[in-house]
Amino acid sequence: MYIELNLQFFQFPNRIISHLTILLFMVAAAHVSIATPFFKNVNEIAGIEFNHQSGKSKEKHMIETMGSGVILIDYNNDGLLDLYLVNSGDTSTGKNGVGNVLYRNNGGGTFTDTTNEAGLGDLGYGMGGTSADYDNDGDTDLYLANFGADSFYRNNGDGSFTEISQEVGIDNPDWAVAGAFLDYDLDGDLDLFIVNYLQYSLVDRQSNSGNSMVGYQHPRAFKGTKDKLYQNNGDGTFTDVSLVSGVTNAEEGRGMAVVSFDYDNDHWPDIYVANDTNRNFLYRNNGDGTFTDNSLLAGTGYDETGIAEGSMGVDCGDYNQDGWLDLIVANSETATLYRNDQHGFFVEATVEAGLSEPTFRFVGFSPIFFDYDHDTYLDIFSVNGHPQDIIEQLMDSETYAQVDQLFRNLGDGSFLEVSTFAGEYFDKPYVGRSVVGGDYDNDGDIDLLVSNSNQPAFLLRNEIGNQQNWLLIRLEGKYSNRDGIGSRVTVEIKNEGKRITQTAEVKSGSNYASNSDIRLHFGLGKAQNVDRIHIHWSRGTKQNIYNASVNQLLIIQEVLGQGQ
Repeated sequence: MYIELNLQFFQFPNRIISHLTILLFMVAAAHVSIATPFFKNVNEIAGIEFNHQSGKSKEKHMIETMGSGVILIDYNNDGLLDLYLVNSGDTSTGKNGVGNVLYRNNGGGTFTDTTNEAGLGDLGYGMGGTSADYDNDGDTDLYLANFGADSFYRNNGDGSFTEISQEVGIDNPDWAVAGAFLDYDLDGDLDLFIVNYLQYSLVDRQSNSGNSMVGYQHPRAFKGTKDKLYQNNGDGTFTDVSLVSGVTNAEEGRGMAVVSFDYDNDHWPDIYVANDTNRNFLYRNNGDGTFTDNSLLAGTGYDETGIAEGSMGVDCGDYNQDGWLDLIVANSETATLYRNDQHGFFVEATVEAGLSEPTFRFVGFSPIFFDYDHDTYLDIFSVNGHPQDIIEQLMDSETYAQVDQLFRNLGDGSFLEVSTFAGEYFDKPYVGRSVVGGDYDNDGDIDLLVSNSNQPAFLLRNEIGNQQNWLLIRLEGKYSNRDGIGSRVTVEIKNEGKRITQTAEVKSGSNYASNSDIRLHFGLGKAQNVDRIHIHWSRGTKQNIYNASVNQLLIIQEVLGQGQ
């Protein structure tokens, strides 16, 4: 095949030179010209004009450093992913003077701002949020994490929402950053876990007087605060069960992100919390309404040297196809890849995976597992950016704005950075904060939506993924929660003579303060059909589908009594 190549070795960073042969092999195998960008910024075409505002001030309030999350949500049930972007606002009042923005997907690659008609211009100083059908009525509801009172919006089913946080019992006055819906008690409705950050007020600030410059205070200057778990009562309301469930590590908590997944394959949803400068939590579900923090036993609380990292975002996925879900954590230090070593234990695999050196120079905020090239292996995208805006005056080796990174899974347990070939977006540094993945144009591959602090958000369309085969699965629970959150799907294929099994779990939340598409995406390579799809629903129902066609959205409804 013809490969467009007009490059000199001296034009590449050192990290690229050593892997050039591998990369060229990758490009040829995917039948992609090296001149073809992997991702393209389509803001102008799509009509996306969102610009985050932190309320940056001379007072240097800590909340200004955070940025905000983004949520992919099909709020009107038309089969198209809509975009919800959280904004922050005015630090003098702790309010959002500009409001969040909802973009309705028109189809055809364009969006329309429908914030006002939907009633979603929330004026809280926004951090992030998550979405799910909490009341099992067939449409998606929305939780928003704010500095101050959080918001909870019920979908009215007519394109509009009603704010009902007080009505349903969501009372969280703390500095919330993120949330995740899960059915922790397996009763068929969705509960809500909220991640809180610091005990902080707007009178708190710091001057770094060593260089006569004003900078932001370090998070260790403030006490952490407890996270919260709200149990769904099944009648549209929630009860705070944080204390009785055992998820309140108040002194050690500085939560930034959360992901719920079944890490030990016992079919009970567990919870992982990424904390900034304190050990991370891994709450094992005991199956009796309580959790035990197993982070030290499982090896996920600290890095391999026993140091608590400045963790910002987290995602889970089975990157090595062994049927056990692994973790990628974005930190102010190197990223940390925790390989699930099965039966309740993890091994830090950062160095062996080739992720230590290329991530060392950046502050990672939000990581995501996804198969961008449909070769059946989960790749990694990382959003980077420093929280301290004067870091360049304080340290010669650090920058405030940083480039984002794309890592290709080589299928042998290691990753290769391919940012150089990913598109023009990757050439420019941004103050990155959050990312979500989903197929907004329904062409079969995963696109990305990135939010930056005090900068525009970017919609990045995948340009190459659908050149290989794929499968998109949406679950509809009947006995389990309607979104199928916590359900696990296994896809078995034969690709180029090799039998491959992929495992994924429907989840809410993850990344940093954000929510990706809850539909499950599987890259299938050159496989011409799917031999078997096995669904283990959250409440125990099991289903099998055989000989499914490729390149389709498959909507699977829960069927009781099908057996193994």
